[in-house]
Amino acid sequence: MISTMSNQCLSWFLLFVVSSTAVLAIPKPDEKRPPEHDSANVRHYDDDHHNVQYDHEAFLGEDESKTFDQLPPEESRRRLGVIVDKIDTDKDGFVDMSELKAWIQFTQRRYIDDDVNRQWRQHNPNNSDTINWETYRKAVYGFMDEMDPSDLEKEDHGFSYKSMLTRDRRRWSVADKNGDDNLSKEEFAAFLHPEEMPQMRDVVLSETIEDIDKDNDGKVSVNEYIGDMYRSSDPEDEEPEWVKNERGVFAQYRDKDGDGYLDRDEVSEWIHPKDFDHAEAEARHLIYEADSNSDEKLTKEEILDKYDLFVGSQATDFGEALTRHDEF
Repeated sequence: MISTMSNQCLSWFLLFVVSSTAVLAIPKPDEKRPPEHDSANVRHYDDDHHNVQYDHEAFLGEDESKTFDQLPPEESRRRLGVIVDKIDTDKDGFVDMSELKAWIQFTQRRYIDDDVNRQWRQHNPNNSDTINWETYRKAVYGFMDEMDPSDLEKEDHGFSYKSMLTRDRRRWSVADKNGDDNLSKEEFAAFLHPEEMPQMRDVVLSETIEDIDKDNDGKVSVNEYIGDMYRSSDPEDEEPEWVKNERGVFAQYRDKDGDGYLDRDEVSEWIHPKDFDHAEAEARHLIYEADSNSDEKLTKEEILDKYDLFVGSQATDFGEALTRHDEF
């Protein structure tokens, strides 16, 4: 079976596939609308419906959002109040843009650090300075050694065991700065979370194109671009309005040379937009949604009034929820 690490590697590069489904009209260039960057598992907008789970993961981190999903509303609000006090670092009674942005950056970093530490321990039980590729390959893909070669080529949603191994091998080599086929913990972090590392941008770009480029011609057609965001169960169904708008975005703003395709440079500009700050964009979105008096900062009451936007609550018992006792 495919390891947890392999599934995660596949999901992480999807972080860079940008969705602009929130747009109800084709934006003008001077509007400077930033693209929507999806989380590893959740789109910010499905069709043109806002998905608050995206905000929960951005505000809390992926693991902590799962904990809050198991809490009754009153406990969820109480814990949110504790978090608000932490975010308000200058203790002036308001959460401003810089404080909220800093918090979102902290939760992103905490998730990555926790994940890297967990997988470092898993693949390096002796706590050596480095992990060797062959050791990692055997732990993650060793099951392939016993498989029929024909089964290695079988694809599931566009991926085969062989292609997954090839992708990880390439990513490993890019993360390996000194070329010794061993990764330090810092290099291992780049391998697991390439979206965080500037030196990994090119390999992330390659992975993204390979994922979207269904006919393997090295470029992205408008149908491949749309297909990454929307798939109809019935070919006879009329496309939603937001899909038609996205076709216009593709033609007017993504396809710079007007040849009907996105080449490597155009895909790079799409997934790595200049001057785009994910944490700042999410902070602006949350303030816009919760700022009842439009003063561009949030009181504790404004945040608690919108607790479902920030943390949500989907269940009424604690179940197997884990808590961070040092925080709450």
